[in-house]
Amino acid sequence: MNWKKLGKIFTFNLINKDLLTHASNPVAINIQDDVFRIFFSGRNKDNKSSVGFVDVDILKQNVKQITNNTIFKYGEVNSFYSHGVSIGNIYTVDEKKYMLFMGWQVQDSQHWRGDIGRLELEDDKSLVLNPNKVFIGCDDNDKVSLSYPWVMHDEQVYKMWYGSTENWSSDNGEMVHVIKYATSEDGINWKKHGLAIPFEIGVAQAFSRPTVIKDENNYHMWFSYRSGDGTKYRIGYAHSIDGLKWNRKENSGIDVSVDGWDSEMICYPFVFDHKERLYMLYNGNDFGKTGFGLAVLEHK
Repeated sequence: MNWKKLGKIFTFNLINKDLLTHASNPVAINIQDDVFRIFFSGRNKDNKSSVGFVDVDILKQNVKQITNNTIFKYGEVNSFYSHGVSIGNIYTVDEKKYMLFMGWQVQDSQHWRGDIGRLELEDDKSLVLNPNKVFIGCDDNDKVSLSYPWVMHDEQVYKMWYGSTENWSSDNGEMVHVIKYATSEDGINWKKHGLAIPFEIGVAQAFSRPTVIKDENNYHMWFSYRSGDGTKYRIGYAHSIDGLKWNRKENSGIDVSVDGWDSEMICYPFVFDHKERLYMLYNGNDFGKTGFGLAVLEHK
């Protein structure tokens, strides 16, 4: 497996007061021919994140349009997304398109934490909170914090892989944040099944932003991870034949560059297919502060 980097296809510049920096967690949806609308989470001066978008021709790698507006803004004080919105992927339930997101909260000087919310993608590609409350929250299965959901409709079941914090600090000082699995018959009520990707302290213990595809009978997942040795985010890969039991592999096919915008960190992958090729959107240094790049999976 080898991902060929096509370069940074969107360089972030100030859009408005809500979107001053960053184009993190890119999420793509095809709108016409080779043009994709790529939603992202940008930040304001207080590091609170909101959603914007840019339209990009994937094959020509050129920007067609950049929104001047905030598509969905972080919430009011004491809301479950008061400190930001980190978006997952887009999926369909009963002909309606939805996007789950991690809602960031920081309350009373405590450690940040997250719950999962749901946005509805309107026909005009605007985003509306639906329902107007936490969609999936912490419980006895996930007691600390939730993050970065990815949903797939497969075998007549909705399948979700999502992040869950086990603890904020292990013996090496790094958090233990793992990827878990849940299913739903209707896309609304979810049954949690526990750990999906094996983790290992000091090797891969802080995961985020899973992206999953299925080809024929195999499942493939890419994700961000940190090992706890001080190395910044890298992109990892795991394989499964049933979507339940996963084998984490050493080689994801993509790594940091020698220099430039993605030389210190690569993170937040979003893998999608277009014209029988697999593409990956991803962020680089400082969690996507300067934009996002594109890579294509080379044929064997």
